[in-house]
Amino acid sequence: MDRYPRRLFLQLSGVAAAGALIPASEASTSGTGALTTSAGVLSPALPPVRTGDGVFDPLRRRWREVTAGSGFDAAAEPYRTRLAMLGTAAARYRDTMAPADGSLWPDQPFPSFVATPRRLLTMARVYALPGTGLTGDAKLAEAVATGIDHYRRQVYAADADQVGNWWHWRIGVPKTLLDAAVLIGTHLTGPQTGALRDAVDHFVPECLLDDYSGTSTGANRVDLCVVTLLRAMLTSDARKAALAVSALSPVFPYVSEGDGFYRDGSFIQHTFTPYQGAYGASLLTGLATLFAVLRGSPWEITDQNIFDAVERSFAPFVHDGFCMDLVRGRGVGREPYGDHRRGREIASAILLLGSSASAAEGARWQGMVKGWALRDTREPMLKAAESGDLAFHARLAAILGDDAIPATEEPVGHRLLAMSARAVHRRPGWCAGLSMASYRIGHYEHGNGENLRGWHTGSGMLYWWAEGHGDQYSDSFWPTVDPYRLPGTTVSTRRLADGAGEAWGDTCPPARWVGGATDGTYATVGQHLYGFESTMEAFKSWFFLDDAVLCLGAGITSGDGVPVETIVDNRRTDAVLTVDDRGADALLRTGYRRTDALLTVDYEEGWAHIAGHGGYVLPSCPRLNTLSEERTGGSDQMTRSYVTLWLDHGVDPRSAGYVYLLLPGASLAETRARAADLGWARVLVNTARRQGVHVPSLGITAVNFWNDGAAGGLTASAPCAVLVRERGDGTATLTVSDPRRGLSELTVTWDRPVAEILHGHPLLTSATTGANLTLTFGRLSDRGGGSKTITVRLPPSASLPGGSHGPA
Repeated sequence: MDRYPRRLFLQLSGVAAAGALIPASEASTSGTGALTTSAGVLSPALPPVRTGDGVFDPLRRRWREVTAGSGFDAAAEPYRTRLAMLGTAAARYRDTMAPADGSLWPDQPFPSFVATPRRLLTMARVYALPGTGLTGDAKLAEAVATGIDHYRRQVYAADADQVGNWWHWRIGVPKTLLDAAVLIGTHLTGPQTGALRDAVDHFVPECLLDDYSGTSTGANRVDLCVVTLLRAMLTSDARKAALAVSALSPVFPYVSEGDGFYRDGSFIQHTFTPYQGAYGASLLTGLATLFAVLRGSPWEITDQNIFDAVERSFAPFVHDGFCMDLVRGRGVGREPYGDHRRGREIASAILLLGSSASAAEGARWQGMVKGWALRDTREPMLKAAESGDLAFHARLAAILGDDAIPATEEPVGHRLLAMSARAVHRRPGWCAGLSMASYRIGHYEHGNGENLRGWHTGSGMLYWWAEGHGDQYSDSFWPTVDPYRLPGTTVSTRRLADGAGEAWGDTCPPARWVGGATDGTYATVGQHLYGFESTMEAFKSWFFLDDAVLCLGAGITSGDGVPVETIVDNRRTDAVLTVDDRGADALLRTGYRRTDALLTVDYEEGWAHIAGHGGYVLPSCPRLNTLSEERTGGSDQMTRSYVTLWLDHGVDPRSAGYVYLLLPGASLAETRARAADLGWARVLVNTARRQGVHVPSLGITAVNFWNDGAAGGLTASAPCAVLVRERGDGTATLTVSDPRRGLSELTVTWDRPVAEILHGHPLLTSATTGANLTLTFGRLSDRGGGSKTITVRLPPSASLPGGSHGPA
């Protein structure tokens, strides 16, 4: 299948909806697989099989309960009011419906791919739900049937030309129309049913499910299977129901390239884009629905991998109820608080999937979602659910009101998903997320007119949230932030065109060394950065610690003829900025230069602090630039305040570098104290060959080896990442990884006395202890860039409390 058919469709007509009108589950671009079941291959040549409604009546009833809503008292608030509002809306739609050439409602001219089918579905749900005032109303159901058939004749006819975005014809429209048709049951006449069936079969032929490729992978494949199941329920076709389930089979296995789930928890759609927060959320919702609807039927789904994905792939990117933008692709700027809406969607899917999971998993997930809901104070989850999915509201209200279900706290630890160039670090009171680009993950994704200025999100964007910062990137951040100054990035200031580069995420740089090593608590992460549409090249490292992220840059080189900058931070706030114990007014009085809101400060050892946010320590930093400004953007011309801190490496730098320490949530006093503690962390090396640090209080020595070499008592035979942690109890761990995924062998030596190996690893081919430790690993390239940890016992004479041994 042509990899970019949607481009052709978009050129054929101007009717393709953009922005929020294109749901997240839209298009994918790669993957392989076969259409099989445990019994073998399903042949599409089999004749259709019709069975009695005795098999399908329970499915249709279950579909109504799962998707329209159930599990609540329609006479109790807030359901009574919400159901009445839905009833009023449905009555208005019924009374204003005026079938005519070119429209079903005068205010929604055809093709109206989203609005018209959605109104019909709202009417059908009002017919099916209790307490709407129109429950079971025959005239309402007949109006839905009339509307479906009119739309089918005018727009979705079997002989219609497919123009605009392919997604509407194969997923959006058929899923919505079939859903409405199933809900109203026999009110859709036999001829109307047959005509809708024929139209769906034309635009969603079975050959779309033959190959797991093109636009039939991941979330799109799940949606196509949902359409196929609805088509089966509409016509009581057992063969179609079996096809819907068997065609899911390629979705579940782990993949090593292209779209799908990876063993490290990554989820990719569109070949190049981490997408748990959009396509992944749609996939999870679709699978949770199918599991729930088909449970106990002849087509019950038994695959278990999706249950593992809840905690491996989705939970790491949900923080206090919102889904982090680093896995939301081009949809980050669609709407304010879109990250919170996606968080609710994931939470809803998890609770629904829990009904099909084991008791232990279901209980664990309830506690996790309860914790998210209680901590999301910026856009409270239960309140927001009132205007959406009533079934989710009922499930969430039940667990929030059950004292026997404990709310799970935010986890503490580090998750490094090397296959998607993403990292998440959680410590008590704060959380950080890192977005990088590699030869397999694009700098950014744009498409359908969305995210046209997300160019630098893969250039090492470092998101972070301390307590009370749940809306930092939610409240109109993307339309108002300076897109050349995203926090944590190193960028050429060369101006770029909107939508620069290939669409749909195909913006991968050639860098292979992207990833790092983590022991599950701390991490060393690195990115060999090639600037987007730029000659700039840099080596960036992040050392994720207890209360800080130590950030290093080296080898920053460019020939674009413009300045290169590293953005220490760019906070959406109007809070007070303090630099080196001097606020802006004091700096003016002592002779520092200020132009408008731009403040430039020169000093040798310094720090900065943003009140209510956190601190920054910049040892031996030649110049810190700060800017307080208001920025306006977006279709609604919203204005937000920003405080930006950055380092200017000059025009066409040659091997420039930087070192700074980020202290999320730190007070002014804590920032000042850390700046004064010169021995808290030591930079061992910061070059284009190696970057490494030693933190005595944590017993950590960590080095990103861009090439073979030695630093801090560690020697590596090839490019790799190494994290050593001395625990102070006589043991130590040494964690290694191959971010380039190319090593057939790696030898790492630690110049430290070691008594014995306590825990090895299957890839450890040899180990020598004694005056030092030498470890040899085989075929790390097969491990997807993942970390391998070895635990050793130190001799008593070498064990110092707190891991205080440091390099010479």
